[in-house]
Amino acid sequence: MNQFINANPDACIGCRTCEVACILSHGEEIKSLETAHFNARLKVIVAANVTVPVMCRQCDDAPCAAACPNGAIELKDEHVVVIQEKCIGCKTCVLACPFGAMQVKVRTIPRVVNGQHIGVRYKAEALKCDLCSSNPQGPACIRACPTDALTLVKPVELEKIQRERQLAAIQRDPRLGA
Repeated sequence: MNQFINANPDACIGCRTCEVACILSHGEEIKSLETAHFNARLKVIVAANVTVPVMCRQCDDAPCAAACPNGAIELKDEHVVVIQEKCIGCKTCVLACPFGAMQVKVRTIPRVVNGQHIGVRYKAEALKCDLCSSNPQGPACIRACPTDALTLVKPVELEKIQRERQLAAIQRDPRLGA
């Protein structure tokens, strides 16, 4: 079972601090708040009655990985990662993700030959939450959230929550324990 980030919609105020922390944690520069330049690996959704970040659930049997024709998405160290060198930007993962947590962005890469800039090339990249795997402090979004709306749920904690709910259900209706 993989760890994942859980978002509490009752605590989320829609400030997007988690998005900014995500971008900065991945060493990217925030050039603009326009969607084309704002490459957070999570997305705060603002609806009529709720705001909540949507991010990768780190599925154990990840539909995005199963759908990827190049094997660019795989399970590594208890989370699902995108191997950018293999990604061709086909967007199959976007279609396969039941949570809408995948996105594909096109990055402009300068072409340099013999030290001279001769133009640009474009590289499509699938982006998703990677739990800030390169950051020893863990997910930046959790640390940055001013309302503590985000928590990292580890398999042991999930099993504990499941057991507590099972016991609570039995206490409400003892016939369930029979």
